[in-house]
Amino acid sequence: MENKYLNFISDEYFLKCIGNLYQSYLKAKNNITKKNFYSNKVDVVKLTFDAKFNDIDEQSLIQSEILRQIDKSINNSIGTFHEQILGGITGFEVGNLSGFDIKAKDNSLFADIKNKHNTMNSSSAEALFQKLARYANDYKKANCYWVQILAKSSFNELWKGEINSKEYSHSRVFKISGDQFYTLLSGKHDALLQLYTALPAGIKDYLATVEHKEGNIENSAIDEIKFANKISGRSILDQITFENYSYYLGFDKL
Repeated sequence: MENKYLNFISDEYFLKCIGNLYQSYLKAKNNITKKNFYSNKVDVVKLTFDAKFNDIDEQSLIQSEILRQIDKSINNSIGTFHEQILGGITGFEVGNLSGFDIKAKDNSLFADIKNKHNTMNSSSAEALFQKLARYANDYKKANCYWVQILAKSSFNELWKGEINSKEYSHSRVFKISGDQFYTLLSGKHDALLQLYTALPAGIKDYLATVEHKEGNIENSAIDEIKFANKISGRSILDQITFENYSYYLGFDKL
């Protein structure tokens, strides 16, 4: 029977990948308690400028900051989603913390996947090249790839050049854009486009199977902060500042 969504992985597997990402969204949203929101310390000076220069009320500002933290968490999960999709193609598998993200089952390909092209500094890039080169040396018939799902252009080329003032090259270490890597693994020239166009229907169908349970507390941080500032009489921003920095000189007087 013809697949409904993609012609390189099964419908069941596609919906499973969507479901895994849905659970990551739920976890990210439910994790934003006040304690977690404060865990990396809130930049209250920046928030003050944001509120005044962008003419945003304090509650909307904090809600935006909470959503930014959720977005940061979800970005990692999006990378995992691509790994799972690609690992479901016949002949390939997900690394599962084995040092690579995707490999061919016959050890002819190893890949490290980054969702965006600019997520690495020079030290990270150097370490990645060295890791891929080790795979290429250990597996003499393997091609090894740095995959950039969201790249600045479409390409599949040797990865060579200067990193940290050192010249790097290897005959079987490549860098490749997301579209080309999807094509390489699936054999379908439009594989990434297929994924993009199938997502709305796939998400809709998956959500139709989900039992929406009441009682989940999403983004509880803002309610916790409002409760505390109601008791203290401080503004929302002053409440956040006090709760983050009351040990700083004079801040306990807020």
